[in-house]
Amino acid sequence: MSQPPLVRGFEVVIGLETHAQLSTQSKIFSGASTRFGAAPNTQACAVDMALPGTLPVLNRGAVERAIRLGLAVGATVAPLSIFARKNYFYPDLPKGYQISQYEIPVVQGGHIDFLLDGQPKLVRLTRAHLEEDAGKSMHEGIEAHDALGHGLSGIDLNRAGTPLLEIVSEPDMRSAAEAVEYARALHALVVWLGICDGNMQEGSFRCDANVSVRRPGAPFGTRREIKNLNSFRFLQQAIDYEVQWQIDRIEDGLAIEQATVLFNPDKGETRAMRTKEDAHDYRYFPDPDLPPLVIEPAWVERVRAAMPELPAAMAQRFQRDDGLPAYDAAMMTQGLAFARWYEAVRDAGAPAKLAANWLMGEVSKRLNAQGLGIEACPVAPAVLAALIGRVVDGTVSNNGARQVFDALWAGEGADVDALIDARGLRQMSDTSALEALVDEVLAANEKSVAEFRAGKDKAFNALVGQVMKASKGKANPAQAGELLRRKLG
Repeated sequence: MSQPPLVRGFEVVIGLETHAQLSTQSKIFSGASTRFGAAPNTQACAVDMALPGTLPVLNRGAVERAIRLGLAVGATVAPLSIFARKNYFYPDLPKGYQISQYEIPVVQGGHIDFLLDGQPKLVRLTRAHLEEDAGKSMHEGIEAHDALGHGLSGIDLNRAGTPLLEIVSEPDMRSAAEAVEYARALHALVVWLGICDGNMQEGSFRCDANVSVRRPGAPFGTRREIKNLNSFRFLQQAIDYEVQWQIDRIEDGLAIEQATVLFNPDKGETRAMRTKEDAHDYRYFPDPDLPPLVIEPAWVERVRAAMPELPAAMAQRFQRDDGLPAYDAAMMTQGLAFARWYEAVRDAGAPAKLAANWLMGEVSKRLNAQGLGIEACPVAPAVLAALIGRVVDGTVSNNGARQVFDALWAGEGADVDALIDARGLRQMSDTSALEALVDEVLAANEKSVAEFRAGKDKAFNALVGQVMKASKGKANPAQAGELLRRKLG
């Protein structure tokens, strides 16, 4: 096993707590809608507002989504789990406690597999538990003032009661880059399973990062928890800053105090929000309004039967049936939509390896540059397969194909052959015409011919270049090379 990277002589230790909003239409303990973007407090019912006499009723769909994750990560789905009250007092928490799970969570153990710099990595999961979200405090855009003229804050309880699955990792990560790749893999998985829409801008998937540093071989250091990171870029920046801050403090002879901190993306720095609470500070106890959650084996098997093919199994299938290398197969299964797109290009006739190459290359390059997902790709799978086919049959060179792809991406048409002809990119297919060009090049470049026959391989490349120049780039380089070698003996 390779040694973890060190930062200024310190080892970084990272664990992530990820909140995935479950894709149910109603809340975890009430029938109120979970639709995003509604006017404040229009989706908060009596249960969400904790009006006297209301009782929570567990959403079966939320439980099934938790089971789905447990099966996907190789975890134990607890046959019996307990809901608890987590007591703290924030204005956006109407009950004065959050219904969560503590001692016996619904999902126990498991792991997430991913690639880091092309190498396989595994991060263990501690648990995943069901809980309700809190409301949201609104400090901006509120025009009301109190009697003394002080500005007021507002409370929007639309999110109160929204179902969450909190997925807790072990402190197995040793760099910000590794934490980001873990988070990306987990994000792709929950979207793949259909249990979360993964929309980070809307808060559907957000991470808390527990970060500490230590000298190699020393016990774990004191951790600080960075809350509510809602983009992979912010996750990377926040961890990198926090690591440097902690090392600076230790090297100055100061202690690290356990705390909850926030990341300011405008300043690129973290700042302490409050001293970190421990579990006993929340005074957990079983919620008397909710019976234990019992999950029968038959229920688990019904969920298993309805599961989609998992990324690892699909990647193995791509290696076995399509002959893809392990890295390519992993890249093709980075998301369900991406995998389906690859299959569509392959099924439209493109060789599997070339389909994967184009998806990892030209397609991904443009999608990343524009911040788009594969669903927004303007070049249809069948059209890309047709373009790849024209490379395979020698109609167009790789360079010419990229020019055609540019035109397809820009919406200049969807007829590959028409675009090739319009740009004069069709390679010479007339063997006799190409042979005549080769003869002319050999006659005009006697020095290069002599150098090649004297053992200088570079001279051969120069001759191929002359053929390409004489054909104005329309000769098939492989065909031209083959003819040259035959005529040069």
